[in-house]
Parts: sequence; C-alpha cells; structure tokens
Amino acid sequence: MNIVFEVEDQRVTAILDDTPVARAFAEMLPLDLELSDFGGGVEKIADLPASLPTNDAPSGMKPVAGDITYYSPWGNLAIFRKGFSHANGLIKLGRFTSDFGPIDRSGPVSVRIQHEE
Repeated sequence: MNIVFEVEDQRVTAILDDTPVARAFAEMLPLDLELSDFGGGVEKIADLPASLPTNDAPSGMKPVAGDITYYSPWGNLAIFRKGFSHANGLIKLGRFTSDFGPIDRSGPVSVRIQHEE
C-alpha cells in the first residue's frame, strides 16, 4: 500500500508492508502529526491516536535509515533517520520509496500522512 507524507509543499512517498499492524496503521490515515527528534537524532517520533494490534508481529527488529516503524511499548510512530541496533517492541510498518530529506532534518516536522492518490 502506497502512502504519502506531505511536508510543507513537498511529498515524500512510502510503501507499507502487507501485515496486520501496517494495515491497521493505514486505516488511521489521514493523520496530521508533529514529528520530534529522539535518540540523539537517530529517529523522529510522534504519538498515534490509538495503539496498533501487535498479534503475530515479530518481537523486535534492527532498523535502517528510511524505515517507518511502530514502537509498541509506547504506542508511537518512529521514523529512522539512521540505522540502529535491534530493539525489542519495534515493528516495521514500511519504508520510504523516495528521498525523505524533508523529514530527515533536525527539529520538529509537521506532516500529513495519507493514502497516495
């Protein structure tokens, strides 16, 4: 499933995995979120309006730059700007398919996430 992150006047495309947790995230769209820096700039995070189902999801993963993930212990979206070590409770939702430079910057970033038309 293709989605778009709108940042100011720029569009960043992404694809969601075909998993129950990613489909549940897609059902929340459109979402307007404020992404904040976390982990010394390794990731951008934002709270989601509801938790996502994690039944049958892997217990964790090792993210790489451009991964769009769900951190189940906190119930937040986490976008990785850099690779990181394996983290329990981290579930991959998808990945960017275009340059995510408009998101990959320091400081808060306002985004609208929606289905690609």
